[in-house]
Amino acid sequence: MANAVDTIRPVQPGSNYGPDQCPACGAGPLEVFYEVDNVPTNSCILLSSEEEARAYPTGDIRLAFCPSCGFVHNAVFDLAKTEYSGRYEETQGYSGTFNTFHKGLAERLIKKHELRGKDVLEIGCGKGEFLLLLSQLGDNRGVGIDPGVDPDRLTGEAAERLTFIKDFYSKKYDDRPFDFVACKMTLEHIPAAERFMRDVREGIGANTDTVVFFQIPEALRILKFCAFEDIYYEHCSYFSPGSLARLFRRAGFEVLNIEIEYGEQYLTIEAKPARAPAPALPPLPIEDDLDVLRDLVRTFPARNAEVLGKWRESIADLNAQGRTAVVWGSGSKAVSFITALGDPKAIRYVTDINPHRHGHYMPHSAQRIVAPAELKEIKPDDVIVMNRIYLDEIRNDLSDMGLSPNIMAL
Repeated sequence: MANAVDTIRPVQPGSNYGPDQCPACGAGPLEVFYEVDNVPTNSCILLSSEEEARAYPTGDIRLAFCPSCGFVHNAVFDLAKTEYSGRYEETQGYSGTFNTFHKGLAERLIKKHELRGKDVLEIGCGKGEFLLLLSQLGDNRGVGIDPGVDPDRLTGEAAERLTFIKDFYSKKYDDRPFDFVACKMTLEHIPAAERFMRDVREGIGANTDTVVFFQIPEALRILKFCAFEDIYYEHCSYFSPGSLARLFRRAGFEVLNIEIEYGEQYLTIEAKPARAPAPALPPLPIEDDLDVLRDLVRTFPARNAEVLGKWRESIADLNAQGRTAVVWGSGSKAVSFITALGDPKAIRYVTDINPHRHGHYMPHSAQRIVAPAELKEIKPDDVIVMNRIYLDEIRNDLSDMGLSPNIMAL
């Protein structure tokens, strides 16, 4: 079993910039282009009763765009309204589709960066599954830092080489060198983006051979396709390839590679500490996206209203016909989708393959999260898939249960 170290939750570092300045580059003025009121402030918290779910706190979203660097953030985000604890249940590790991707990613990084017998740090390690893969596949040692980590879920010889710290990352954990630093699906939760990246760089210190790997949601797809389900309170920071690369360079890194993967949903970056006075690496072609971003931001409100309007009409039609619809996937996308419909009763059932979420309730809209096996009794007419990358997997699961509902996907 992995080792665990409990610590006290610290205060996240603040931005060095004012409220009208970009948290990633300090420029201004910013352009607010998307506004939503009263959204649940946490999407993955396990809520044990309908009453607790209906009373769950809400906050507002005001997405602001920086024309100088391309960074997008929620200008009214309040960190105090979020919770990252043992009841934050975000793992995708029960999906075969995701696990295939995850293992392939670990194998690729191990091979490319010769991660064998090395020391690895993962910032925001979640439930620790990726760090375990790096340990299993590369015989590496690891430290994972996350306030919601549950080391008891990880067992085996590879887990014995891992230590987990239930905390947020800060410079107080810069007491040992690491060969590789990973940070997956975490930077989008950090309001003071530049300050955080400078802390990561300072933590690496003189170890300029250390490779840094970050993975976050890809914002160009969200803006291009009006993926309103991917805009929610915990995600206070949104990056395109260009804005991410520009942030890394300002924080003292040189960018080695940028990829868009997993159905164009994930943006990944590999970097190393910059080695002055050596000449900097030139920008990558994928970074040239400021003009595209400006156009997408300018047209987003009208395009998004059209997309959202069609979904509201479709769900209203299903209910008018007396059809039984089920949302498949109870995480952040589902919370945002149901909230955006404007009527918490528009969706009656929500299901999820993660057994840790079964029997809990959706924040604010308060649907009980049912196990997929319960669909055999519910007999849904329609299944609305929150992430189309899982369509084949979900079709197979439904078929195995003898169900053949109409399937729609975001």
